[in-house]
Amino acid sequence: MIEEIMQYDTVIIGSGPAGYTAAIYAARANLNPVVFTGMEPGGQLTTTTDVDNFPGYPDGITGPDMMADLQKQAERFGTKVIYEYITEANLATEVGQIHKLKTSSGKEIHAKTVIISTGATAKYLGLDDEKKYAGSGVSACATCDGFFYKGKDVAVIGGGDTAAEEATYLSKLCKKVYLLIRRDEMRASKAMQEKVFKTQNIEVMFNHELIGLEGDMVVQKANIINNKTNEKSSLELDGVFIAIGHTPNTDLFKTQLNMDEMGYLVTEDKSTKTNLPGVFAAGDVQDSVYRQAITAAGTGCMAALDAEKYILQNFS
Repeated sequence: MIEEIMQYDTVIIGSGPAGYTAAIYAARANLNPVVFTGMEPGGQLTTTTDVDNFPGYPDGITGPDMMADLQKQAERFGTKVIYEYITEANLATEVGQIHKLKTSSGKEIHAKTVIISTGATAKYLGLDDEKKYAGSGVSACATCDGFFYKGKDVAVIGGGDTAAEEATYLSKLCKKVYLLIRRDEMRASKAMQEKVFKTQNIEVMFNHELIGLEGDMVVQKANIINNKTNEKSSLELDGVFIAIGHTPNTDLFKTQLNMDEMGYLVTEDKSTKTNLPGVFAAGDVQDSVYRQAITAAGTGCMAALDAEKYILQNFS
């Protein structure tokens, strides 16, 4: 018996703020969207304990609760949510053609439009303590979580532009910022380096690496090592920000969609259109700059509107 091919107007790959916002708008436009959640339903926010900077939550909300709300809102308008991930993508290259996808359970999916919102994954050092204290002193986003460390001591790990930017941002909130760099020089631009060195409450520690964290429920101490002298020491602090970069989740599309040198999907100016017709990208998968829930949601809205227009023009 040949398995029935599932056909949709709009398939949304990924279930973070971008994916669910796209689903809300697509469902309200009668595009009958389906969301494939991926291996991390809810995206990066499901690992965030408190969200205080998303409009509409005056008392704040936990990341998992916010994602549950977004899912309920999308389902309220008829979005179908499937807890699987896409393993194959045969994206059409001509206007009006159908995109063909395959799920982790082997189902074949046909779609008039595809919205890619697979996000980006923060790079970590690989320490067990990073997982142990995730959301309790370990973060990969200073602009997301820096407010919680106002007046406290923190460390930033990394030597590139991202680390320099995070350290500079945190220096305006925190009492002291340690910048741990495993090399004997910074990779950040000269302009960013100057900002760091001119900021009095940033202490740059070259040739130092994080080797462990300690604390009762939350981070209270960072254990470090000088990789030149092998001397071990510790810093009394309240939080650690890992700033060694992000990896966009775009491997599935590498041979079909245009990407920048870091692997982020490239979209046309002021739109979410990719280089293939009927394929749109939203959220962190195409944003290496802002990486916020609210900006991801905004591009999710844009992607749904772009998809609606594409369908009206080519399938009416």
